[in-house]
Amino acid sequence: MALKSINPTKTKAWKKLEEHFHEIKNVHMTQWFEEDSNRAIRFTIKWDDFFVDYSKNRITKSTIDLFLELAEEMELKKAISSYFSGDKINQTEKRAVLHTALRAPIDSQVYVDGENIIPKIYSAKKKMETFTNDVVNGVLKGFTGKQFTDIVNIGIGGSDLGPAMVVDALSFYKNHLITHFVSNIDGDHVNEILKKLNPETTLFVIVSKTFTTQETLSNANTIRQWFLQSGDKEAISKHFVAVSTNIKKAKEFGVEQENIFPMWDWVGGRFSLWSTVGLSISLSVGYSNFENLLLGAHNMDEHFKNEPFQSNIPVILAFLSIWYNNFFKAESEAIIPYTQYLNQFATYFQQAIMESNGKTVMRNGDKVNYQTGNIIWGEPGTNSQHAFFQLLHQGTKLIPADFIGFKESLYGNLDHQDKLISNFIAQTKALLNGKTKEEVENELINSKLPKDAQKTLTPFKVFEGNKPTTTFFIRKLTPENLGKLIAMYEHKIFVQGVIWNINSYDQFGVELGKQLATSVLEEFNSIKINNHDSSTKNLINYYKNRAK
Repeated sequence: MALKSINPTKTKAWKKLEEHFHEIKNVHMTQWFEEDSNRAIRFTIKWDDFFVDYSKNRITKSTIDLFLELAEEMELKKAISSYFSGDKINQTEKRAVLHTALRAPIDSQVYVDGENIIPKIYSAKKKMETFTNDVVNGVLKGFTGKQFTDIVNIGIGGSDLGPAMVVDALSFYKNHLITHFVSNIDGDHVNEILKKLNPETTLFVIVSKTFTTQETLSNANTIRQWFLQSGDKEAISKHFVAVSTNIKKAKEFGVEQENIFPMWDWVGGRFSLWSTVGLSISLSVGYSNFENLLLGAHNMDEHFKNEPFQSNIPVILAFLSIWYNNFFKAESEAIIPYTQYLNQFATYFQQAIMESNGKTVMRNGDKVNYQTGNIIWGEPGTNSQHAFFQLLHQGTKLIPADFIGFKESLYGNLDHQDKLISNFIAQTKALLNGKTKEEVENELINSKLPKDAQKTLTPFKVFEGNKPTTTFFIRKLTPENLGKLIAMYEHKIFVQGVIWNINSYDQFGVELGKQLATSVLEEFNSIKINNHDSSTKNLINYYKNRAK
């Protein structure tokens, strides 16, 4: 059953939200904190290892109440039920959206076209577990009898970004295997990776649903040619495995059927790290840690599915995002984790969020008349404080920011952790309060600057504050908590898509450039150039004459 198409801007709640926005849009959040000593408690959700403080947002209780009315009008509860039960909510591609089933318990029942898919999932997971243990424990060896030392994941998009982010995030839990990721079709990228490898001790994981993706197959074939300089064709089967639905193509490449791991069309690429696409994660951190990652995600699934909306973390996050995007007209959001382990976290969610909700058509095919999607960006703190925080504090743009921090460090260095978390907390306070003209003047009085210099400098040191932040304080970065965090943002994406009345699970915008690239590639070795605009034609000619 497809989700119902409802234009959110035509609802009663949306109209009320517009009126409410005009009433409070210029209020400084510090006023609300002064008026309500319980504001922080009122706008904090405590769940499991998560402490989510969203009190430093430009909202009141009325804002949340009106969004709850909007959620009811948009039939969010019914949509969540369809999402988890296997209804084909990806209506343009007539597919279910069931990455949640990948982390469901073994006794669950989730049906697609009348078949319970849970047994298939657990069969694939058992295959992953056996293969992982055999590689990690040295049971499976390379063609010269040596144990594997390196793993190379060959994929792009969701077949690269998810595994790469998780392996980086869980590097504290890594085993002895060194993991590499090849994604870009840039030949320099793959050759830089190959420089680090010994063909006798390297295992390659090709991740491509169709086994036809240009970037992935180009890289795989380049690596295959490199490998054949050391081993023969029979040796390929010991060093190459595949995650794909195209068994024929994978076998033609040289992968043995028993080393081909299944994929399913009810899992979108950008949500696939929970599936066999996560094989490189399992190999890197061990299968038990991979299972804990899935367990954490499942726990967040249960919270999202069952928790009342007013205390439901993904639902509240989606409300906030829509509030800023559609009412304050803030087009971007920053994700700032205060741990170097989450160095690739914002990059991963650039794809997950922008590919999902970057849509201009409602579910009924009509063009939207409101903003959808968000521009997602960010870097770890405290590095980001010395990079782009100037814009957050004193720039002209309103940029809501998520701050993600952990109470406990993994290596237990309390001195560093105290300094890190003091910055984590202080930055959200600074963004809230800013610094008034009076505060700056009082500060400068104690300086040795002449009075005229103090007067000149004052406007440059004023911070208006009132910059919204949401703080996620998590006990510790474990595989389980990482799973919860990723799933939290996945469900936020879903709620946004429901309220924006768009299909978050197709990605036709990705295809056009691919199609044109194939056409342009053919022209590089042809005298004939197709009918292009003059700019494209000039660029093709310039490249064709690259020897000059």
